[in-house]
Amino acid sequence: MARYGVIFDMDGVLVDSYRAHFDSWNRMAASHGLSVTEQQFAATFGRTTREIIKVLWPGRASDEEIPAWDDEKEQAYRDILQESFPEMPGAAALLEALHEGGFALAIGSSGPPENVAVVRTCLPDLFDAAVTADDVTHGKPHPEVFLKASMKMQVRPERCAVVEDAPAGVAAARAAGMAAIAITGTAPWDALARQAHLVIDALTDLTPERIGELIDSQAP
Repeated sequence: MARYGVIFDMDGVLVDSYRAHFDSWNRMAASHGLSVTEQQFAATFGRTTREIIKVLWPGRASDEEIPAWDDEKEQAYRDILQESFPEMPGAAALLEALHEGGFALAIGSSGPPENVAVVRTCLPDLFDAAVTADDVTHGKPHPEVFLKASMKMQVRPERCAVVEDAPAGVAAARAAGMAAIAITGTAPWDALARQAHLVIDALTDLTPERIGELIDSQAP
């Protein structure tokens, strides 16, 4: 059994997904004779696809059509990832170093399982487990996603660290009793520092030794 576990959120942590999501929205919109400005996209970032469709184009898609638009947008996103994968700097190297160091690894994401599957094919697939939107009832800041990842890795929560980019994810890590590492980019430093045990600017700031020491320092 691994001594430590590390759970990674996906978008904004392993994948520099902002531009890929924006481009996928425009691909889907163009197929329906529509468009999205970056200002509109930024204002809705973080909401569900189906909510965004209703906000951006009220009445253009019926309730029966919206799920198909949602699927089309997500497929466009996956296509873009496979065309040119936007890896967060240092992601593959960190995964390899942690694996070599004996850490158990997992993805804990609110994204659909199909998106997680694509990311696993684009990065070194060294993950012992993955928890997606289909696996949980409660979204972040509820700790369910990380607790389920801990169970799948067979590593106790207090021996786990979480790498997140959003305050809700950091709160979920804390609620799960795990060491919370926040990476800047999606949210400002001060918003992350309120709850994170460690705030970093890039994955290249992390090493297996540093993560292990953080877990040890926070464990009861």
